[in-house]
Amino acid sequence: MDDTAIRDPIGGVNQSGVRDHNERLILSLIQRHGGLSSADVARRSTLSAQTVSIIIRALEKDGLLVRGAPVRGKVGKPSVPLMLNPDGLLSLGLNIGRKSADLVLIDGLGTVRAQLKRTYAHPAPATVLDFLEGGMARLTGALRPALRARIAGIGVAAPFQLWNWLDTVNSPIDEMMQWKDFDLSGRVGAASGLTVFVQNDTTAACTAEHVFGRGRQFADYAYFFIGSFVGGGVVLNDTVYAGRTGNAGAFGTLPVRPGERDHSQLIHNASIYLLERRLAAAGIDPAVIWQPDHLWDGLGQPLTDWIEQTARHLAVAAVAVSSVIDFQRILIDANCPPAIRALIVARTGAH
Repeated sequence: MDDTAIRDPIGGVNQSGVRDHNERLILSLIQRHGGLSSADVARRSTLSAQTVSIIIRALEKDGLLVRGAPVRGKVGKPSVPLMLNPDGLLSLGLNIGRKSADLVLIDGLGTVRAQLKRTYAHPAPATVLDFLEGGMARLTGALRPALRARIAGIGVAAPFQLWNWLDTVNSPIDEMMQWKDFDLSGRVGAASGLTVFVQNDTTAACTAEHVFGRGRQFADYAYFFIGSFVGGGVVLNDTVYAGRTGNAGAFGTLPVRPGERDHSQLIHNASIYLLERRLAAAGIDPAVIWQPDHLWDGLGQPLTDWIEQTARHLAVAAVAVSSVIDFQRILIDANCPPAIRALIVARTGAH
């Protein structure tokens, strides 16, 4: 074998890299548990008490950690819980969907402090940038200067290759093809003046589930997200695995109807665009499902049939992905009201 064809393993980590890793680990532990004493942090992280003490002092100095009230009632001196400072870090999040966009301001605890939403027929780049620029002014304009300076960056969640599947969602080719050569990170950075982090939308949703949702309970799981198109994410060894191109967990292409040449993939059997089509065929305006706070009540048989179709094919897909990796759990999320999501989960389990 040619030695030039042999890949080297991932390189080592220098001292600064170790420090950064340990800081992230400590912040993650405190975030996940809602507050820990220094002794608890040392025990859970397996770092020495001295190392933990040094890092905690630095994080407190940076304003990222605060100390809570002493906890009494146990043997020994009272323990003082360390907690994330809500005002220690702010960030913006932009989600670009095929039917709507969301812009949120989030604090150090992950609490959404303000949120804006815009619906549209299709996500043209100019429409999204206009929403971002106007929305940023509204979300950050009322912040005092000290807090505004704490905005660390903006995360952007968007489907990769937005210019694909146009015949499925009836989007105009000329406008949607603008995304093909659109420098999303660069344009968002120029419009916001912030550091930009771009991630596939369903991988971003999986990350949010792992940090703030039920994903915190499991080290390995497959995550399905039902949006305009169904997708997903993969968590292995307590880490979201994005893959080489950032598109791991693209479960929409899974075959779930073997033997059928057309519409055999999960994307054509468990996506919200199919509900839109059912509603339109029944004479119901599909736009109602994209309205903020709409509960999807009154949608009748089209919704019932869509839930059943979605659940049946999600069950097939769940078995398929579990045959590749022995996941602890399959988690299902959706861009829909919680009650509808619960029905989908229940019906999928029944299948």
